[in-house]
Amino acid sequence: MWVPPEDIDPIQLLAPTRKSIALFGAVNIRRGRLLTQFEKKFNAMTFQSFLENLLKHGGSRGRLIVIILDNARYHHATLLKPFLRKYRKRLRLEFLPPYSPELNPIERVWKLTRRLCTHNEYFPNLTALQEAVSGWLSMWEKPNEVLRKLCCIN
Repeated sequence: MWVPPEDIDPIQLLAPTRKSIALFGAVNIRRGRLLTQFEKKFNAMTFQSFLENLLKHGGSRGRLIVIILDNARYHHATLLKPFLRKYRKRLRLEFLPPYSPELNPIERVWKLTRRLCTHNEYFPNLTALQEAVSGWLSMWEKPNEVLRKLCCIN
């Protein structure tokens, strides 16, 4: 960054940390609705918790919920097998080929959220970051045009 010599050097605030929050999300491409869930970390147990939440919000019409996923280790965990067997008539996991995030609609949501909500912003702690992201994502909990266009929903 260039600063004119007569100006005071700018101060860049940043929180030097490697801490993070985990955010699971799914887009209902039929209705144009977003469901998200914050967790402390990504693992098979937190992923199963998200799937349970998804089943609760997926409606009781008996329709099959198909989830498009990347190949994260916790998506394939042995711990999930009994759960997936139990709900096989309501829930199916489809895995994308490696290195193809552009095929997953939720990746477009994450990209836009990062660009509009977190880029060039200082968050003094993880709570502030989570609050900012939560506030932004709450706008997409109900069907809306932005999510429809973002995920190419008719």
